[in-house]
Amino acid sequence: MIDLEVIHRVQQTLVERKGAAPESSYVASLYAKGTDAICKKVAEEAAEVIMAAKDGDRLHIVREVCDLWFHSLVLLTQFDVGVDDVMVEFRRREGISGIDEKRSRPRP
Repeated sequence: MIDLEVIHRVQQTLVERKGAAPESSYVASLYAKGTDAICKKVAEEAAEVIMAAKDGDRLHIVREVCDLWFHSLVLLTQFDVGVDDVMVEFRRREGISGIDEKRSRPRP
C-alpha cells in the first residue's frame, strides 16, 4: 500500500509556491489569479474525470483523477487546509452509512 507521504510532499511544494512570483510556476500563477481561477480549474478537472469514466479507459481515469486531486490540493492550500484535515474527516466518516452521515449534517 502506498502511503500519504507523496501527497504531503506535493502539498508542501504547493505551500512554498503560494508566495512565489506568478511567473515562476504554474501553481504560483494559479494562486496569483485567485480562488475563482482555482475553482474553475477544479471544475474543469472534475468534468475531465467524468468524460474519462464515460470512455471507460482506466488509465485515462487514473490520470484525470490525479489532475483533479492535484488541483483540489491547490484549492485546499489556498485556504490553509491540509491533507491531514481531510484525512481526519475521512476517519470520522469511516464505518458510517452515507445516509446517516448526510442526516447528521446541519441544514442551512
